[in-house]
Amino acid sequence: MKKTFWMTLPLVALVLAACSSAPSPADYDRLAADMTKNSFQDKGIAKVSRLEQDEANRLCSAADVAGKPLDEKLAKAIEEANLKSIKWPSDGKFLGDWKQGEALAQSGRGMTWTDDAKTVNGGNCYNCHQISKEEISFGTLGPSLYNYGKLRGVSDPNAPASKAIVDYTWGKLWNARAYNACSQMPRAGHAGVLNEQQIKHIMALLLDPKSPINQ
Repeated sequence: MKKTFWMTLPLVALVLAACSSAPSPADYDRLAADMTKNSFQDKGIAKVSRLEQDEANRLCSAADVAGKPLDEKLAKAIEEANLKSIKWPSDGKFLGDWKQGEALAQSGRGMTWTDDAKTVNGGNCYNCHQISKEEISFGTLGPSLYNYGKLRGVSDPNAPASKAIVDYTWGKLWNARAYNACSQMPRAGHAGVLNEQQIKHIMALLLDPKSPINQ
């Protein structure tokens, strides 16, 4: 009861304020943020700090609320800043094991309050993409990745001709906002969802000619 009272206080204050002047969009944004924070609490490895937005998230959220695209100059600045944040393979090798990559793509496990710090996170790739033709359940929020490497002419990921695609794919997996300022794709490496080796396995799933998605 006490928690409910404190959660509704900001709403009451806003309603009272509305009697004298109309709330601005910024007022609603602050109210929503306060109510969200008051609705969550630290539990296990899931911390309230996850609700904190970095500069890119804040700017993209504001543009979304305003219903207009981000300023082109600002979008470019966000992309450049995120491109600099990408950590490239420490050993210079981009591809791991596509079989482990498929297992990661299938798994949505990790980072919930019921998990512990030792839980191995999944990539949850099928939640947004079609990848393998054998998988009949997949999301369509993102584009199909079936034949990802084959369609891009990657017959040998280690060949100089493939470098641009290999680099782009790694960067996209590590931090998608390096290429699209307000991308909704999880920044798997940047956010620590997947580690370097896991991303190598996803890379192999997408680019290894032996991977079933490139057959």
